[in-house]
Amino acid sequence: MRIATWNVNSVRSRLPRLLGWLERVKPDVLCLQEIKCAAEAFPVAEVASLGYEVAAHGTGRWNGVAILSRVGLADVTRGLTDEPGYLADGALFETSEPRAIGATCDDVRVWSVYVPNGREPSHPHYEYKLRWLAALRATAIAELAEERPFAVLGDFNVAPTDDDVWDISLFAESTHVTEPERTALAALRDAGLADVFPRALKYDHPYTYWDYRQLAFPNNNGMRIDLVYGNPAFTKAVTDCYVDRDERKGTGASDHAPVVADLAL
Repeated sequence: MRIATWNVNSVRSRLPRLLGWLERVKPDVLCLQEIKCAAEAFPVAEVASLGYEVAAHGTGRWNGVAILSRVGLADVTRGLTDEPGYLADGALFETSEPRAIGATCDDVRVWSVYVPNGREPSHPHYEYKLRWLAALRATAIAELAEERPFAVLGDFNVAPTDDDVWDISLFAESTHVTEPERTALAALRDAGLADVFPRALKYDHPYTYWDYRQLAFPNNNGMRIDLVYGNPAFTKAVTDCYVDRDERKGTGASDHAPVVADLAL
């Protein structure tokens, strides 16, 4: 079984690349983030022509997540348990954002997540990020009660270690590497999830994200922030896991590359 995750950075803008990638790589399940469209505007017919069902959670221009599956799609859940909203600048009330969707594909339970960026440690969005990660942990704990392969995949907007960014000295005042963010990741691991990537490492600390600016991709100034966290039933089945770096190349690419996990299930 092949399960992948990809921050596609606008599914409609990236549609030709998405369809080509699906045809070439043939994942059984694909978790998408930052689809940037309402659920009803997702290009369902186009991916259905390749044999995929779709569950999408999106409201418009920003954020949005989806799960594509050609092995069944059941028990769809949109949003986390007690998911916090964000009090946007100038807003009078908190609004929830479409950042998490769960589904059962064959016998595997997956969640596609797009963790808030946090902006900067002094910004209210950073506290929102930490509250959101706490809600993700609560949701994962409930899922872990079931004895079935289970994984949370997506853009976590957290680099697990210093080696997962190209130059840690440049991140002294930045999000993605702070102790509270990494503590939130550790809380997921303590709950019973593991980062599957080191189990099938082909090369040292491959990145999954490169900014569009300042020649970041040609210079390999990247970060590993797109992660696959699985329970023991999931991780022990992993036979390979890799970043499809080639999909970051060329015109019209997302600033993230897909992460692909192969499992013997």
